[in-house]
Amino acid sequence: MRRLAHPLVFLLVLFLLVPVLTAPAQAARIKDLASIAGVRTNQLVGYGLVVGLDGTGDQVIQAPFTVQSLKSMLAQLGVNVPEGVNPQLTNIAAVMVTAELPAFAKPGQTIDITVASIGNAKSLRGGSLLMTPLKAANGETYALAQGSLIVSGFGAQGADGSSVTVNTQAAGRIPNGATVERTVASPFGNAPALVMNLNAPDFTTAQRLAAAINGRIGQGTARAVDAVSIEVRAPAAPEDKVAFLSVIENLEVDPASSPARVVVNSRSGTIVIGSEVRVETAAVAHGNLTVTVSESINVSQPGAFSRRGDTAITPDSEVSIEEENARMFLLQPGVTLQELVTAVNRVGAAPGDLIAILEALQQAGALRAQLVVI
Repeated sequence: MRRLAHPLVFLLVLFLLVPVLTAPAQAARIKDLASIAGVRTNQLVGYGLVVGLDGTGDQVIQAPFTVQSLKSMLAQLGVNVPEGVNPQLTNIAAVMVTAELPAFAKPGQTIDITVASIGNAKSLRGGSLLMTPLKAANGETYALAQGSLIVSGFGAQGADGSSVTVNTQAAGRIPNGATVERTVASPFGNAPALVMNLNAPDFTTAQRLAAAINGRIGQGTARAVDAVSIEVRAPAAPEDKVAFLSVIENLEVDPASSPARVVVNSRSGTIVIGSEVRVETAAVAHGNLTVTVSESINVSQPGAFSRRGDTAITPDSEVSIEEENARMFLLQPGVTLQELVTAVNRVGAAPGDLIAILEALQQAGALRAQLVVI
């Protein structure tokens, strides 16, 4: 029976491999940094009807267009509704259907669609979408949608009117619910040069991407036009372009560092501080002032044997002010993100207080970053 090596040997091997396995991967593939100009998705939209609802459809009085749509559809199918007759149906709902048509989608392929009520339908659960043409911005029909809806929301209602609802019931999806009918024209096949657009504009990243392509394919193949676009000379034949791009999009490039930026969401109180944010020398003191006003009512009555006097109500107000001790801390020049967070945590600042501190640092000229409030 073979003896296993000493555990220290395994620990030593593991220690040597850890830096290789856990080394920070700064490089990113070109396909994750940029996209080909003209190769994009297209938005489709259509108006349709959902039928088969369990009494949760549109109310005719509040949504008369649902009945109009139903009459028009029945007329196309050879069923004529007498003039002046408005069916009082609650199992039908008018909806808008939206979808994204991928680049290079071919006729016969299927895409997912989203269906949302535009009337006052309570729920689309259990409904089926009738055939709906989906059109692009140019008014042309590019897909046909139809199928049974999947609605994630649900609700329950009691006899006394109380109800509980989870998520929305007035919208749903149909996986592979639309069939592509026509192809969108693309300049990909005939363009003598391809333009790659960065997802995030940056001059440094654009220059590095062009240098990576030239280093792999050859000098003069790519050039950075501006902070977003990189022009790449490509083969003329479409099949050669596919092989050409399959090589380029898998090249790895070290993107430039993100700009120093602090993003503040004033509605939710979320604060995101970039890794490049720096703070110059500054002293910060922060404290909270709490004002409490309490009201009480007193009743004043005359004496027991007094012939004069009335019972009166007298208000009694008590105002108190409590101010926390403002603790001051010093920020040294070139403070990093971790040091800034640690310093702010010392005073126990809440998100709202942290926003005030960051704004004050920027006004004082000590915050070396762009403060973005959304």
